[in-house]
Amino acid sequence: MPAIFPIRIIREYQRIVLFRWGRVMGTRGPGIVFLIPFVDRPVVVDLREFYLEIPTQKVITKDNAPISIDFITFCRVVDPVDSVVKVQHFAGAAQNVAATTLRSVVGDMTLDDALSGRDAMLLTLQNKLDETTERWGVKVTNVEVREINPPAAVAEAMTRQMSAERTRRAVITEAEGAKQAAVTVAEGDKAAAILTAEGERQAEILRAEGFALALETIYKVAQGVDEKTMRLQYLDALKTIGESDSTKFVVPAEFSQFVGLGPDSTK
Repeated sequence: MPAIFPIRIIREYQRIVLFRWGRVMGTRGPGIVFLIPFVDRPVVVDLREFYLEIPTQKVITKDNAPISIDFITFCRVVDPVDSVVKVQHFAGAAQNVAATTLRSVVGDMTLDDALSGRDAMLLTLQNKLDETTERWGVKVTNVEVREINPPAAVAEAMTRQMSAERTRRAVITEAEGAKQAAVTVAEGDKAAAILTAEGERQAEILRAEGFALALETIYKVAQGVDEKTMRLQYLDALKTIGESDSTKFVVPAEFSQFVGLGPDSTK
């Protein structure tokens, strides 16, 4: 026996747009929804985010360069009633609006802007799509470009440009490395020269201090040496002089007097 009041179970991510005698009665769900047979007509709407794959579009940029763009849009229903009442098939409508809006957006951009300013292009495209789909109760949450194909000549030029840019960066990096190496070597040589000069200066100071100390020591010792010791030293020096090959010697008068060879030596 058929049930007089049919029952529908609506999931959490679904809503029913209820028509009674052809008039919208609002939304129902989630959970158990009771319907009047032959009177109520339910339309189930999915509230989950969905995506629309836009076929590859060939568009012309502002500077008359043809490019092919393949992109995808993400949408979700925010007003189930409007998505049913105000558009017959919002997914197909959004897909066609996305294609036409893309042509409008790219037509206002140059080729360089379309290739380098992808984020700006996507943001503009999303805003314009959202303005159109908002009246259908659909929100465009994101737009992503999967591929942009410029003309073959432009692609080849871009390849050469990237190769030249990589070569330029390599040359700059090599030059910077050589510069840093030269600076490091120069700083090392400078430090070594400073250390060498400092070492020589310290050595001269130590030698001067040693010589002064030696003179001071000799002076102190000389003050304590008696006359006999000095005579023995002078005689030893005279002996050394006599062993040389010279035939003439110049002896200071003070020396002869000191060793007792002068006029007073007989005393």
